[in-house]
Amino acid sequence: MRPILLWMARNRFLKAWLPRIWFVRRAVRRFMPGDTVEAALEAAETFRPAGIGVLFTRLGENLSDMTEAQAIADHYHGLLDKIRARGLDAEVSVKPTQLGLDLDPDATFEHLSSLAGHAAEGGGVLWIDMEGSAYVDPTLDLYKRLKKRHANVGICLQAYLRRTPADVNALLPLKPAIRLVKGAYNEPAAIAFRRKAEVDAAYQSLSVLMLPHAGKGKLRLGLGTHDTALIGQISEYARGAGIPITAFEVEMLYGIRQDEQLRLVGEGYRVLTLISYGEAWYAWYMRRLAERPANVLFALRQILG
Repeated sequence: MRPILLWMARNRFLKAWLPRIWFVRRAVRRFMPGDTVEAALEAAETFRPAGIGVLFTRLGENLSDMTEAQAIADHYHGLLDKIRARGLDAEVSVKPTQLGLDLDPDATFEHLSSLAGHAAEGGGVLWIDMEGSAYVDPTLDLYKRLKKRHANVGICLQAYLRRTPADVNALLPLKPAIRLVKGAYNEPAAIAFRRKAEVDAAYQSLSVLMLPHAGKGKLRLGLGTHDTALIGQISEYARGAGIPITAFEVEMLYGIRQDEQLRLVGEGYRVLTLISYGEAWYAWYMRRLAERPANVLFALRQILG
């Protein structure tokens, strides 16, 4: 099922056709509260009483015109203002290609730098999303340049890529903020682990590599996974090493395993919910379905419900 869903994510015909179908749009609401920033902000308010933080991202990628990048940057500046006005415990995550990485890397850097400066005014971190493997080096280059100018920038790394341990070791001297995810693109076996057991093992190994640095305050670590068994294993290692569970964060998608999010908060974990919004949801949604078979069942229930 995973290869089929990832193929669907890349298919231009399906990208244009499927979002028009009402029951597909209905199923998407399982994973995002709406298309607008207002819908995302209202959803964020529902997590405030539980003490769950929020990470916002406006969906979209691979722009074809740099004027679009300016509009996206302006949107995120407006979002940062709204977060601060509401007093939300929230940060923002941005895809570099959404700000024109394919077209003008230097202009993309300046947009990200401006956003990082704005985020710092509210005491927050600007997160840089990771995309397909072809973008790893350009994205890491952007991140390293940004760290020279701003302390408050974070980056997403993908555990299924074989290169990621080396990337982590290269970033550690920078005292980085890292969000670790399993990975959701269809990468070849030569550069990425394909079997679930291998990906899980890579994820745990990378977490163990970073936890001592997080425990010393030299790294902000976010575990982006819905795999609570894996979170439990990592937590067990942390306790055995004398590292408190407050040394890292658990990050899950809006609409998925909310009962577990609440349970983890109750046990003393720092939990964040990733709230995605916007009209360009198709490719993102297909990758979310491909990440975890249970997500397909969630979507079917939404359609039939």
